[in-house]
Amino acid sequence: MSHYLKLVLLVGCVFLSGCESLLIAGAATGAVASQDRRTVPTQLEDQNIELKSLSTIFKNDDLWGDANIDVVSFNNTVLLIGQTPTAELKEKAGVEIKKIAKVKKLLNQLRIAAPISFFASRNDEFITAKVKSSMLFTEDFPSSKIKVITENSEVFLMGLVTQSEASQAVEIARNVGGVTKVIKAFEYIENEQ
Repeated sequence: MSHYLKLVLLVGCVFLSGCESLLIAGAATGAVASQDRRTVPTQLEDQNIELKSLSTIFKNDDLWGDANIDVVSFNNTVLLIGQTPTAELKEKAGVEIKKIAKVKKLLNQLRIAAPISFFASRNDEFITAKVKSSMLFTEDFPSSKIKVITENSEVFLMGLVTQSEASQAVEIARNVGGVTKVIKAFEYIENEQ
């Protein structure tokens, strides 16, 4: 997608209201989904894994009440982020999520700490937006191939990428203000032709 088209979509969403803005945002999302290196069934399975994971956490009083856990699935690899008050709850969350069908790998990045504040969470959203924007406007960089997640100022990067794309993504994220750490959760592929 050209930089001009990206800029038009971004400005259009800002200035349009109501249905027009949703239509443009939906078209942009569809374009990004079609650029994804995962198959459509895998994309749907990742959404299913996330829903089942959240349901599992919600049904468990210890995990729901005492912890702050977010689940991200990419190519059937599950990333757990957030905070739990004890190592036992961190382990329990991992064990429960691993039981879900189609989960091929679990990356348990839960931190033993109190849940972050509302303001820290909003700051994480801002950092994610800055990282995504930096990737979007980097020349010849496949920004649609990288999933960016931020938790307590730590940036997690997921995607099916080449070694070169991974290195470039890490450099972009490292140079965004407010990022304290960049964690790679990539799956590597051969260079595309």
